[in-house]
Amino acid sequence: MNPCYLCLTDLLDQNPSAYEYFQTLPPSMQDRLRREDDGVTSFDRLQARVAYLRAAEPVKR
Repeated sequence: MNPCYLCLTDLLDQNPSAYEYFQTLPPSMQDRLRREDDGVTSFDRLQARVAYLRAAEPVKR
């Protein structure tokens, strides 16, 4: 079971894997996650939120 953290900042400060994953994201995605901080309290939730946001993005042609 993955530990839960208080918020995205707490997760990134204390979980090296989550921090490394976050750093691989485009700056626009990082900014959006920081702004929304929508209950991202575990690495699994971070990955799920990124997948959700990517799926919701308009298709670029």
